[in-house]
Amino acid sequence: MARNREGLVLLLDVGPSMQSLLPEVEKVCSMLVQKKLIYGKYDEVGVVVFGTEGTSNELTKEVGGYQNVTVLRDITAVDGYLVDILQRLPQGTVSGDYLDAIVVGMDMLIKKYQSTFKGKKRLCLVTNALCPVKYPCEGSKEDQVSTIAVQMTAHGMRMECIVVRGMLSRDADQTIMDENDCLLSLFTKKTSAKLVHVDSPTSLLGALKTRNISPVTIYRGDFELSPKMKIKVWVYKKTSEEKFPTLKKYSDRAPPTDRFATHEVKVDYEYKSMEDSSKVIPPEQRIKGYRYGPQVVPISSAVWDAVRFKPDKGVKLLGFTNASNILRHYYMKDVNIFIAEPGNTKATFAVSALARAMKEMNKVAILRCVWRQGLGSVVVGILTPNVSQKENIPDSFYFNVLPFAEDVREFQFPSFSNFPAAWQPHEQQQEAADNLVKMLDLAPSGKEEVLLPDFTPNIVLERFYRHLELKSKDPDAAVPPLDATLKKITEPDPELLSANKSIIEAFRRSFEVKENPKLKKSTKRLIREKYSGSDDEKGENPSNALAVMSTENKPMLGVEKIGHSTPVQDFEAMMSRRDNPDWVLKAIMGMKDRIHDLVEDSYEGDNYPKALECLIALRKGCILEQEPKQFNDFLCRLLKFCQEKNLGSFCKYLTSKELTLISKTEAIDSDVTDDEARRFLARKEPKVEL
Repeated sequence: MARNREGLVLLLDVGPSMQSLLPEVEKVCSMLVQKKLIYGKYDEVGVVVFGTEGTSNELTKEVGGYQNVTVLRDITAVDGYLVDILQRLPQGTVSGDYLDAIVVGMDMLIKKYQSTFKGKKRLCLVTNALCPVKYPCEGSKEDQVSTIAVQMTAHGMRMECIVVRGMLSRDADQTIMDENDCLLSLFTKKTSAKLVHVDSPTSLLGALKTRNISPVTIYRGDFELSPKMKIKVWVYKKTSEEKFPTLKKYSDRAPPTDRFATHEVKVDYEYKSMEDSSKVIPPEQRIKGYRYGPQVVPISSAVWDAVRFKPDKGVKLLGFTNASNILRHYYMKDVNIFIAEPGNTKATFAVSALARAMKEMNKVAILRCVWRQGLGSVVVGILTPNVSQKENIPDSFYFNVLPFAEDVREFQFPSFSNFPAAWQPHEQQQEAADNLVKMLDLAPSGKEEVLLPDFTPNIVLERFYRHLELKSKDPDAAVPPLDATLKKITEPDPELLSANKSIIEAFRRSFEVKENPKLKKSTKRLIREKYSGSDDEKGENPSNALAVMSTENKPMLGVEKIGHSTPVQDFEAMMSRRDNPDWVLKAIMGMKDRIHDLVEDSYEGDNYPKALECLIALRKGCILEQEPKQFNDFLCRLLKFCQEKNLGSFCKYLTSKELTLISKTEAIDSDVTDDEARRFLARKEPKVEL
């Protein structure tokens, strides 16, 4: 527990140049404490503000100096009072010196923990760094930063520097900003420090990591390239979905005077016989079972343990492939990172050499991984090289799990490029779409990219934590509206849309917009609404409603075959079903049978128009689903049938309507050229001997 504790000092710039951003600073800092109340209630936090008119810190009393630096709260365990302090930060009146604030924060950590503390010690600086720092009594400013960095390293401290600028930096002195950026970046080179620049309130919410998660390896061992070549690696999780905190059951039955009551609830389950509900079945008489058809097959724990696949722990290379062969939608689950074993120079060189070779050749590796001994699952994944751009960070690999055949879901959607030319956007439409995409570019040149994953908080979780804080003070507190800063994550920038109305209007004019017809209500809903007890409709018969639904609402029902009355509508409904890929083939075969029956049962051509309508629908559906062979073969067989049955009038009817085979231009899988399609019905019909 002691190693997981954290001692944190927040160093907050409240000077005049930061006052427009103070509300956002208050939000992110109070959110940090709210999360610690859930996940790290033993952590301790102190608050230092600089840029205040007054001065209140121990170093000023002891050695003098360090003016305009105020300790709002000493390092103590997190509580609700700390949240209140952070939600009402004072507004400073003078320019603050962030180096003074860093020294005061370090002094607080040293005096609080000395050398006995086994947890983490961290400083977090939030400033715009627009104001100059004072010259030291001895040496240069760079020397002062180096001295501070040496002391931070000696006492095991880490520091995060968040520089918030954006619109604030327009009227600032560029020379001062460059100097401050240089000094802060010097911390990252001399000690364990991280420097982040953000340009918007939204990015600020994500820049300060409000929850510290200690990295834990999921694998330590050999990366086996061959039986005689192995590299020592460690594997960590790089990304993992953050979930809601676990909700526990608590009881209010404990006496209010009992200060040591845990209020926890213990849940016990009893299994009783179906025949005798009063008879409790003990654990030794219970066994799990799996359904296999109509029966249940009992499987004991011993049998299940024997059946389980138990592969040996290890990571083995299966081979390499071009990066373009692994499609993005094959990536599954979380992302892991492979690094060389810390302190192992040979492993570091080997990982770096392999990563750089793969990067140069645009290759990725396919691995077979079993993370732990006795783990009943094997994963196959892709290893992508991550060549570092920094001298102090070694090269590594990113690992993504790939799916097995059982994990892939087939959805038959044809490519737009295979559609006929008439269905492709023309030049004006393409230009309008290009302009719309450029207008909504989240990474415009010369500006910070918007909604970077590293700086974009989860609005669902953020809203939950804020509501939890309100409920802790008032059990009847209502759910607050979504914060304006968080709302920017979910909606387009209104200023951007307003400034580009002409582009949006041009896009709208380039495409035909139709209103979707209202869907008809289901039978149950219609009966429930129509006969729910209203006085003016009590005398009507519900069966009438069923009769109405059978004719008016047929498209809403699950169509499973091509009917006689509306074959085209039935065909389109079956083709649009995506609950099973077999519906496409069923619809095509059903439409073929319906067309054949219409032609065969025709009297003096009375069914020809309806048969043509069905053929056109079938042709269109086969193009959309990339099944040209189905239509082409059927049309050939149909014409041959008509010639054999003396139904040549139907062939002439099709010729007059210019219905042809599906060519390669319309569907890339077709074997028919455009010329062959045009000459298909125009060719001379063979004579039938009598």
